[in-house]
Amino acid sequence: MNEETKVVERVIGFDAHPDSFTAAVLHGPSPATAVLEKTFNKVPMAQLPSWAKKHTTVRDLFVLEASGNSFQVVRTLAACQRQAKVLESCQLGQLKEAHANNDKLSAVRIGKAYLAGTAKEVWVPDAKTQEWRDWFHAHRKATKRLTQMRARLRSYLSDNGVRLKRHSRLVPTEAVEGQIRKARQWSPRQWQVIEILLLELRHADQQRQHWRSLIAQEVLADPGLLTLVRLCGVREMVAFALGAFIGDIKRFDHPKKLVKYVGLNPAFDDSGASKWSGGIGGHGNKHLRCLLVEGAQAILRCSQTPLARWGKKLLRSKGSVNLAVAAMARKLTVAVWYLMMDRWTPLEEIDERLCVKVGKIIGQVGPQALTQLGKTRQTLRAEAYQSLKTGKVSAPLSNNKPDSEPKAQKNPLPEATIYVLDLHKKFTPKAKANTLAAEYGLR
Repeated sequence: MNEETKVVERVIGFDAHPDSFTAAVLHGPSPATAVLEKTFNKVPMAQLPSWAKKHTTVRDLFVLEASGNSFQVVRTLAACQRQAKVLESCQLGQLKEAHANNDKLSAVRIGKAYLAGTAKEVWVPDAKTQEWRDWFHAHRKATKRLTQMRARLRSYLSDNGVRLKRHSRLVPTEAVEGQIRKARQWSPRQWQVIEILLLELRHADQQRQHWRSLIAQEVLADPGLLTLVRLCGVREMVAFALGAFIGDIKRFDHPKKLVKYVGLNPAFDDSGASKWSGGIGGHGNKHLRCLLVEGAQAILRCSQTPLARWGKKLLRSKGSVNLAVAAMARKLTVAVWYLMMDRWTPLEEIDERLCVKVGKIIGQVGPQALTQLGKTRQTLRAEAYQSLKTGKVSAPLSNNKPDSEPKAQKNPLPEATIYVLDLHKKFTPKAKANTLAAEYGLR
């Protein structure tokens, strides 16, 4: 029996749709003994607050399947002092019978799946985290659209015997337009197609730059996100994605749980006499996994940090680039957990590489956004340095150039060289993490 059902008066299976919902009120501690008290079928979604106050109490628990508007339903119920949980849709979908299904049966099935105690619960993000996720997906769609338009333009030119250089950039489109005009004699109808393709390409690039600028501003303004930039291989896009998808880091009480959430733990199947172990992929958050793997690849390719040296040593030993990169991404994920849990030493100095990284993030903000903010690059950089050192939102500075910017050290320490953490050791208390930091000479 689910322990939480002991303090819950009734469980309400809730099948939500964009315009209506169906609710099945169940009373009982287990699926076998649960009694269906009443069913409310196809109630308009606009009536949810008034319906919940009239027909339910604060001791009732709503359970619903993860869908497009499930998070909004939970927030609406929370405003009415009603508790609700979202269950994973993949598992609930397997319980559906192929020969008979409607909203009433679905609502009862959802309620009994929760009473069985085997349904996985989905974490409901807060409003700010949900908005960050929306921004991240909007940026990804704009980037995908830009890639599609580049491919369409190259394909059309190739069909007409024009081949641009392999690594030539297609944005800004003004320079490309001149090259295309000189490539051959175009008919008016052909040039109309090219103009439309260039217009769509320009629009997709503007959208991507707009979202990238907003994300960079958000990272610079949020001390929690900006702190993640200390890690080698992490810049504004990776830091923003980590904040958007991880949300409340306290829901992962151990680094291994965060590694599992990202999907960087190897898959395995040990049943009977057969044993199988596979690589990563197929589980976890694919967005975070891809970004962290890309960051690990960049570290392995051109970095001289302890994590890079460790990865190159592993590469020589195993002879597999993918294995070394995945192992480095796993260590990077563990470092993210310690940094987000505030179990690391504060930053005292800004080294040269962190200066360069902050400058690149400010570059993504763009001159137009800087003008709208009423700040210069110097003031924004000074605020970012202050936020990195204090871990708090820095007070706005004047637009005058600061008297002295942090100077790069002659022999800068590796930024957040927490990558040398030994995963076989236990670093649960904060004191142990700080002791290990001192051992490796970290800031």
